[in-house]
Amino acid sequence: MNTTELQKVKQRYTIVGDSDELNHALDVALQVAPTDLSVLIIGESGVGKEVLPRIIHDNSPRKREKYFAINCGSIPEGTIDSELFGHEKGSYTGAINESDGYFGVANKGTLFLDEVGELPMPTQARLLRVLETGEYLRVGGTDIRKTDVRIVAATNVNLVKAISEGRFREDLYYRLNTIPIKMPPLRERGEDIVLLFRLFALQIAQKLSMDKIALTDQAKQMLMHYKWPGNVRQLKNITEQISVICRERIITPEILGKFIPTDTDSTQLATINKNDGEHSFENEREILYKILFELRGNVNDLRRDMTILKKQLGDSQAEAATIKASTDLAAKSQASALAQKPIFIQPEQPKQSIAEEAEVEEIDEPENLNLSALGKQMLEKALERNGGNREKAAKELGISARTLYRRIRQYGLG
Repeated sequence: MNTTELQKVKQRYTIVGDSDELNHALDVALQVAPTDLSVLIIGESGVGKEVLPRIIHDNSPRKREKYFAINCGSIPEGTIDSELFGHEKGSYTGAINESDGYFGVANKGTLFLDEVGELPMPTQARLLRVLETGEYLRVGGTDIRKTDVRIVAATNVNLVKAISEGRFREDLYYRLNTIPIKMPPLRERGEDIVLLFRLFALQIAQKLSMDKIALTDQAKQMLMHYKWPGNVRQLKNITEQISVICRERIITPEILGKFIPTDTDSTQLATINKNDGEHSFENEREILYKILFELRGNVNDLRRDMTILKKQLGDSQAEAATIKASTDLAAKSQASALAQKPIFIQPEQPKQSIAEEAEVEEIDEPENLNLSALGKQMLEKALERNGGNREKAAKELGISARTLYRRIRQYGLG
C-alpha cells in the first residue's frame, strides 16, 4: 500500500501514528474490505480496535448499508439472543412486540461484534449457524429467517486459552478468524505515544479554551518508557487530567510522575536487543531456572522429612507391638503357672505396702515373666504409662509388686 493512500485513511479517521505495526493493521483492513470474509481483530483493551471495522465497512461494497457496533459484554446473558436474533411477541415476559434483532435490521450491512469472547455458549452456537448458512431463528419463533450480514469481530480475550477452558467454541473461532488483524498495544508504538499526547492536549485545549500543554525531552522519554496498561484510552485520560489540573504548561518528569505510576511493575518494559530488535529472554530464563532450582530443593527437603517421619512412625509401631507381645506372653505365663501350682487356702493377713514387702526376706517364687527379655526400657514405659504408680505398672506387666520393686532397684530406677 502506498504512503499517500495510507495517510488519507489516517486523516479521515483521525488515526495518529506511524509505527510499522499500526500501518500493517491498517493495510490488512483495507485489503480485506472489498471481500465478504469474516475478520477477527485481536488486541488489548483501549488500543482502538473499533476503528478497523469502520474502515472495513466504509471501503466495502456494503458501505451504503447499515453498520452496527455491538458490545457483547455489555448485554445481559438473558437478553443477548433477543438483541441479536430478535424475538416473537409473547416469547418471554416483557416481549409485548416482535423484534427483528440486529441480524434482521442489519441485512446487507455490517455487524461489528466487540468483545465476542464474552458471548454465552448457546449464543455462540446460534452465531455459528448464521455465519455458515445465513439462517437463524427468532427467540420463541419457528420460522427460519435469512440474512446477509458481514461480521467483523474483536476481542481482548485469548480465545485459544478460552477454547481449552471450554468457554469458547473451537469451530466458531476458526469461522471468525478467517482474516486475523492484530492491533498493537501502545507500549509497542514508540514515538506514536508522544504524537497522541500532542493530539489529545490540542483537543482538550481547544475544547476548554486554554493553553496547550507540552512535554520536555525528559518527560517524553518517561512517557515512552511507561507500560500503558490502559493503552490509548489511558493516555487520553492522563493528558486531559494534566491539562486541567496543572497550572504549568511545560510538563517536566516531576510533574508527569504525579499522574502516572512510577513503580517497577507499571513502568518496567521487556528487555530489547538493540542489535536486531528481538526480545531478549535471558533475564526471564535465569529467573525461571532459579525458581526451578529452589523448587527442586524444597521437594528434596520434603522427601527427606517424609523418610524420617516414616522411620519414626515405624519404630513407634514396632515398640508398641513388642510391648503388646510381651504383655500377652506375661499373661499366658501367669495362667500356665497358676494352672500347675497347687492352691493353698491361707488365712487373710494384713496388707503390706510395697516398701514393707521389699524389706521382708525374699522368698523364692516362680517369675511369671522373663524379665531379662523385658528389660529396663519396658519397665520405664510401664511406669510412665501409669504415672509412676508401681502397683498399676506391676499389674500391667503381670508380675508382683515385690518383683517390680526388686527390678526397679536393680536397674537404678527408684
